[in-house]
Amino acid sequence: MSDFLGLGEVSYETIALLMFSSMMLMLLTGQRVFGAIGFVAVAASLLLWGTGGSELGFSAGIRLMKWYPLLTLPLFVYMGYMLSESGIAEDLYQMFHVWMGPVNGGLAIGTIGLMVVISAMNGLSVAGMAVGASIALPELLRRGYDKVMVTGVIQAGSSLGILVPPSVVLVLYGMISRQPVGQLWLAGVFPGLMMAGLFILYIVIRCKLQPQLGPALPKEERQVSWGHKLALLRAGILPLFIFFSMTGLFLMGITSLVESAAVGAVAATIAALIKRRLTRKVLHDTVRKSLGISCMFMWIILAAMCFGAVFDGLGAVKAIESFFLDRMGLGPWEILIMMQLSYLLMGMFLDDTAMLVIVAPLYVPLVGALGFDLIWYGVLYTITCQVAYMTPPFGYNLFLMRAMAPPEITLADIYRSIVPFVGVMIFGLALVTIFPEIALWLPNHFYGK
Repeated sequence: MSDFLGLGEVSYETIALLMFSSMMLMLLTGQRVFGAIGFVAVAASLLLWGTGGSELGFSAGIRLMKWYPLLTLPLFVYMGYMLSESGIAEDLYQMFHVWMGPVNGGLAIGTIGLMVVISAMNGLSVAGMAVGASIALPELLRRGYDKVMVTGVIQAGSSLGILVPPSVVLVLYGMISRQPVGQLWLAGVFPGLMMAGLFILYIVIRCKLQPQLGPALPKEERQVSWGHKLALLRAGILPLFIFFSMTGLFLMGITSLVESAAVGAVAATIAALIKRRLTRKVLHDTVRKSLGISCMFMWIILAAMCFGAVFDGLGAVKAIESFFLDRMGLGPWEILIMMQLSYLLMGMFLDDTAMLVIVAPLYVPLVGALGFDLIWYGVLYTITCQVAYMTPPFGYNLFLMRAMAPPEITLADIYRSIVPFVGVMIFGLALVTIFPEIALWLPNHFYGK
């Protein structure tokens, strides 16, 4: 094979390293993720196996089309955009605003609560960021909240979208690792709520020590009748109905994964109709944005499957396992930590989907071979993605925030804002790593393991 390449006697490990480094180099030059991955995969397959290598891409495309659970992605994306475009998220923020406003830092705490609810109805961090930056951020700044702190609050809160079920990232991980999505969703519940709780604890302590960072609402604005407060709670009924109709029916075994996603999409549309906000413009914008995001996912997954097929053909997974265990003499935990560090490094340049589809064909079999639980590792991967999303210089959320923030919030402010929240996330990651039951207790209990 290496003679065919004209490289003499070149090991499979060297070819795999050349492929990986070529792909990373193309990504650093600003090429689209699916273009860089797909080009390296197709070029390598043709060089290694000649014209027969074209079958790899074709087979990957057929496998993708046969992946029935992939139908969940456009349905979840549609549901999130429908809730955002129809203004249901804005009603939720008004509820948190009134109930949490009298406390120092209360609106920031309410923003985290809003993000948890949005995450439970969407599964993507982009939607949470859009809601937070367009609805919560202007209100927080108008109320005199510190711009650096609230910028960090919105970025950290939006990152919960990829951990709290129905997480699209966990669906993708389940597809690639062949793990049950229901167990992965349940595994993300307690870590997601724990992470939200840690964010809230940090805000409470910080605003207790420095009240000027998060002033309470003025006394005259706090004088809201209990009738009005209870009426605002109705804003939470529709999201709870949507969440239960989707996730609850799936966990009870009434609907399949794809059926539950379809139920969620229909429920979100009905909610917008009940609110009398299902206009032609809302429907058009929702469908257009859902189509764009879904097509992006499809191209990336197709390219990654081609790349993974070539790697499998080279035996790269076995080579990497042998390199770490035999040549370097590392233990299982040391290898796991190195994997997590590599995710943090890649997160400076790539989004979570790209990271998953690039390294999952390598890491997931190795994690299983080392004796770790793949459900637990899926949660570890997702939390690490949260951290990587907010890691300078090129964290994905940093630039999303810069694009959506008002002019008075500079890039330096955005970088400064995430430092304490990254520390909180790393602490949360350490807790889940040291105590796997935080992630595994609920799926094990529910599925009777």
